[in-house]
Amino acid sequence: MIDAASPDNLRTLILDVRDRIASVTLNRPEVHNAFDERMQDELSAVWHLVRMDHDIRVVILTGAGDNAFCTGIDRNDIPLDTEFDPFTYDDPGRKIGPKSQGLWKPVVAAVNGMACGGAFYLLGESDIIIASDTATFFDPHVTYGMTASFEPMLLSGRMAFSDLVRMTLLGAQERLSAKTARESGLVSEVVKPDELQDEARKLAAAIASAPPVTIQATLRTLWAARGLSQEQATSLGNVFLQLGTTSEALRRGQETFSTQSQKKWWLR
Repeated sequence: MIDAASPDNLRTLILDVRDRIASVTLNRPEVHNAFDERMQDELSAVWHLVRMDHDIRVVILTGAGDNAFCTGIDRNDIPLDTEFDPFTYDDPGRKIGPKSQGLWKPVVAAVNGMACGGAFYLLGESDIIIASDTATFFDPHVTYGMTASFEPMLLSGRMAFSDLVRMTLLGAQERLSAKTARESGLVSEVVKPDELQDEARKLAAAIASAPPVTIQATLRTLWAARGLSQEQATSLGNVFLQLGTTSEALRRGQETFSTQSQKKWWLR
C-alpha cells in the first residue's frame, strides 16, 4: 500500500487537512481525473489514513480543474485483449470507494464538470453530493461495449429508478444536467461554480461541529436503513444508539441546546 501519511507521497491526489476536515482532490486533470492503478492505490491509502486519524471528522471529495470531477477508469490502462474471468474478476473500482475501505466518516462530494462511469464508485459511496450548475452525469459503459454493472447498483436507491435506467441504457448519448440530477435525488444542491468549494466546506464544517462518534453511528444507521429491510435495520437501531450516544456527546449536546438561540442556521 502507498504511504499516504505525507501528502508529498501522493502523485494523483491532493490531500489537505485543516479544521478537522480532509479535502481530497482527484488530481489528473489532463485525463479528466480518470483513475489509473496509481490513483486506485492512493485512494485506498488515503481512506485508511482518514479512517485512523481521529482528528479528521469529515471529508470533502472533489476533482481538479473545471472540466471533470472524474470520468472513471483511464482507458489507457485497459489492455485491449482483456479476458474477464466471471468468477474471479478483480474489479478496479473496489479499492476507490470510501465505504468499501471501511471509512464511515461523512464524505461530501463536490462535483464540477463531468462525472461518469467509474466516478459513480465514488459518488455512490459519498454521503452528500452537491454540484455546480455546469456539472453533468452519464454512464457510457454500454456505448463502448462494456456492461454497466457495479455503478448502477451503487446508484440504485439514490436516484429515481426510471432516471437510472435511462442514464444507464443511453450510455454516452445523453447526459443529466445538474438540475435533472437534483430533481432525481442524486444531488442534494446545485450552486454556481465559484460557490462550490465554499458550500462544501460550509456543510463539512457544520458536520464536524457535532460529536464524531454520534455522527458516525448515525451515518451507519442511515446506510443500514438503506441496505437492509426495515425489520433488519430497526433491529440494529439500539446497537447504533448505544454506540453513538456517549455521556460526553450528551453533555456537549446539552450545552448546544442551552445556547441554541445563539446558533446560526440557514434555509435551503
